Amino acid sequence: MKKILVFILIFSLVTSAVVIADHEEGDPEFWFFKWIHDYFIHENQKELSNQPMNPLYPSSPMIQNPPERKENTKQDSTRDQMGIHEANTTLTVKTANEMEELYLSTINKSASIMGYPIVDTNQNSFYDNYNEIKEPSETSAFYGQDATYKGFEFSYSDNLDGTVTDLTTGLMWQQDPGEKMTWQEAVERANDFSLAGYDDWRLPTIKELYSLIQFSGVTGQNAENSIPYIDTDYFVFYYGDKTGERFIDAQFASSTIYDSDTMNNNATVFGVNFADGRIKGYPVEKTFYVLYVRDNLNYGENLFVDNEDGTISDLATNLMWTKEDSGAYLDFGGMTWEKALAFAEGFEYAGYEDWRLPNAKELQSIVDYNYSPDTTNSAAIDPLFSATEVENLMGAVDYPYYWTSTTHLDGKVLGSSAVYISFGESLGVMKDTFMDVHGAGAQRSDPKTDDNNQYPSGGYGPQGDVRIVDNYVRLVRDIE
Repeated sequence: MKKILVFILIFSLVTSAVVIADHEEGDPEFWFFKWIHDYFIHENQKELSNQPMNPLYPSSPMIQNPPERKENTKQDSTRDQMGIHEANTTLTVKTANEMEELYLSTINKSASIMGYPIVDTNQNSFYDNYNEIKEPSETSAFYGQDATYKGFEFSYSDNLDGTVTDLTTGLMWQQDPGEKMTWQEAVERANDFSLAGYDDWRLPTIKELYSLIQFSGVTGQNAENSIPYIDTDYFVFYYGDKTGERFIDAQFASSTIYDSDTMNNNATVFGVNFADGRIKGYPVEKTFYVLYVRDNLNYGENLFVDNEDGTISDLATNLMWTKEDSGAYLDFGGMTWEKALAFAEGFEYAGYEDWRLPNAKELQSIVDYNYSPDTTNSAAIDPLFSATEVENLMGAVDYPYYWTSTTHLDGKVLGSSAVYISFGESLGVMKDTFMDVHGAGAQRSDPKTDDNNQYPSGGYGPQGDVRIVDNYVRLVRDIE
């Protein structure tokens, strides 16, 4: 009987292969036999096809269609210890924060001198308010933007075992995120995750995860005319899957929970979207891609020193910051992106003349996700710093959005927006109501200029982002 079944199987496979080769996709026979072929061949090879791809082979692209979503049946022994609820159970803000605290308490991260090197954004082109331009001279408008100043270059090593080592940060990464999962599932799986002979993997913090972002990425109108914001020569990247999501639904989860809530009282986790180049807070029940990380427990941990001259040094990143923001030096601290660049380049303070507008990754490095307007009545930054209080569009006390020097190649007019970090609530308009939609510490982008006097206003994008344009500035310089 077994021999007969084996014969039937082999005959079916051979026949299906022949029929597929001889028929067009519009023929009924094509789809019938293709189903047979896929069932016996493709499905049984799925695990092999999901293995990390070797970037040395051009026939093995790192941008792939995502694997099918599978149900997680794993029951981790740490569920009771960490207070983890059953899968698909809605987590409260309190429970999610407690889970984060317990999880991070097992990792023992700490700060060290130069333990947090900021990798460059990989933005090498120059832009005015709308278009790419040639490199500006020191006396020209738009001098001092991201590409003017170069930081630590990206330097990866493909270990050819499903892992990638970042030679700049000292972090080792899982190469292929595989299938999507909820934040709760990602925390659970981290405890028993094993890859390439290592079992000390962890879910990255938002600062560790953001180290991978590259602003050479482009968000077009579809996947075909977009470029991911992560190096696909080394990492496998999936755009949104085939279950009705948008192509930009490629959010990656971090371990960082927002201390407050967003939208409809959602417990919220911060994630990086490598399809559209943003940090946002997302409901914890959402599914995410996950890249586990190991090594360098110092990464993402600041080591601030108050120099008592109006500046603060971060010995972990080797950057010096102004203690105050532009609101302390001007009657109104908000300004357009072009004016922000000029303000920074002309700034002399505490005996230094080499201040600049920070790039996206530099500015995000000083966000402190333990603070927020709702939970600590402060900006999302260490209390050593001062932040100007502003009145937001809800009429409440809040804290500014801050410009970076980084252009965000997103939207209909590529080059017309620049990255900002929200140290106050990341507001949006949902059902005609202003609310915090993405959390203090989010990274989004605003138009560089307001030619038609239409800002501030809400309603941009699916979460109705509030766009301001006249954002604040905090300056940075390298420690010599």
